[in-house]
Amino acid sequence: MALEGLSLVGYSRAAASGRVIFGVEPGTGAALEPPYHLAGEEEVDRAARLAAHAFEAYRARPGRDRAAFLEAIAAGLEARGDALEARATAETALPAARIRGELGRTCGQLRMFAALVREGSWVDARIDRAQPARQPLPKPDVRSMLRALGPVAVFGPSNFPLAFTVAGGDTASALAAGCPVVVKAHSAHPGTSELAGLAIVEAGRACGMPDGVFSLLFGDGPTAGQALVRHPAIRAVGFTGSQAAGRALMDLAAARPEPIPVFAEMGSLNPVVILPRALAARGAAIAVGLHASVTLGVGQFCTNPGLVLVEAGPAAEAFAADLAARLAATAPGTMLYADLRAAYAAGIGRLAERGGVEALALSDLDAGPGRCRATAALFRADAATFLADEALREEVFGPATLLVVCRDAAERERVVRALEGHLTATVHGEPEELAQHRELLALLETKVGRIVINGFPTGVEVCPSMVHGGPYPAASDARYTSVGTRAIARFARPVCYQGFPDAALPPELQDANPLGIARLVDPR
Repeated sequence: MALEGLSLVGYSRAAASGRVIFGVEPGTGAALEPPYHLAGEEEVDRAARLAAHAFEAYRARPGRDRAAFLEAIAAGLEARGDALEARATAETALPAARIRGELGRTCGQLRMFAALVREGSWVDARIDRAQPARQPLPKPDVRSMLRALGPVAVFGPSNFPLAFTVAGGDTASALAAGCPVVVKAHSAHPGTSELAGLAIVEAGRACGMPDGVFSLLFGDGPTAGQALVRHPAIRAVGFTGSQAAGRALMDLAAARPEPIPVFAEMGSLNPVVILPRALAARGAAIAVGLHASVTLGVGQFCTNPGLVLVEAGPAAEAFAADLAARLAATAPGTMLYADLRAAYAAGIGRLAERGGVEALALSDLDAGPGRCRATAALFRADAATFLADEALREEVFGPATLLVVCRDAAERERVVRALEGHLTATVHGEPEELAQHRELLALLETKVGRIVINGFPTGVEVCPSMVHGGPYPAASDARYTSVGTRAIARFARPVCYQGFPDAALPPELQDANPLGIARLVDPR
């Protein structure tokens, strides 16, 4: 499919500009055609205004119409499967099987949200009927439900070119809620973004959705990104990426004359706690699984484990030697783009230079012709060093992890208490150990959005009960998730209707319940 390299402002192409970028093959550094023309503030303004106009009509479309739109997007992506695979593998160096799997996940979550809004109960309809004879004061008729928030700006990450970007979870959940979406494409995969954007535009036209329900902008952060967050028509932001970038968007949104929420999923160490009996009983098996989790996708998952806690002893020494040997023997992999690899190199260099930190596996292989090749690394420190040095708690995005050796359970608890918010925590323990460490599990519950027992955190199941978020700085708001059907709540707000005649109410709140949804009626 021919790519044009121009932003999509609603159903129209933006004009060519004087500033361009290219997609790049990470392994070679070769530029990929076509050039992508960067949008400026004028294109941002048009896209945001068009989204605001589209919101008036789109928010009123029934759930079945929005469901059909989401399903049409999924079908359009599948129809472009070969083109998406070819372009995404070229732009990211991710293997074809990974791209195919990610395409399936993307289409699956679109259809998951379609089923959610077609059924309709997600609006949390609540009805308190009037009691005119109540004493000492009559009770009015009060009803409420969730309603769409408004146009949403989406900033996707580099590491999931399909499932978290243009047609990914933020876009799917916002469109499901009734919110138009303006996406700023990630510069690491512009061609993949254009193909996905065209699938959404095509689906919008076919389903009769208003012009402006979706736009895709190619632009840089300082110009297009900041202008998008500042635009008064934008009512919320969805972001996945680094803590520094997420915090910058949060501050920008908070400084607006009318602040808006930024739902940011940011960095995470994803600590893994290995209890002594589990380490003694199956340390070798845990090392195999942990090695696979640390190096999965060249460490470019937001859930790769970057911190491992063990108690000192012979089993811990054997485990460290085993894991180090596995990581040292891991072939170098190609990261997504040169700046990301440079940040990884700086991160492991910073760890190697910290006092009290020992490099157990660290190779200084050349970055390759595309400056993107990276090797796995393992570092070790004792708990006292970790507690004294806040720099050791910073995420290193890539195939590296830090092993922290604690003297006993009390010191391990101090380490856990010192942690900030993270996306996940994993505990390996034998059944009797887990029963004895309920306090540890309760403590971890205050630190993360998802706790894994005897598994590994990489791999985020897209299902209604999934929570992909956590206390700050893992996410900007621990009350929400960016994966699973709960993600729709980010882009909706409760509206109350008091004293309305039945015919004037939304169908979800009418007495006859014409949509047949689950509702809370006259709770006692």
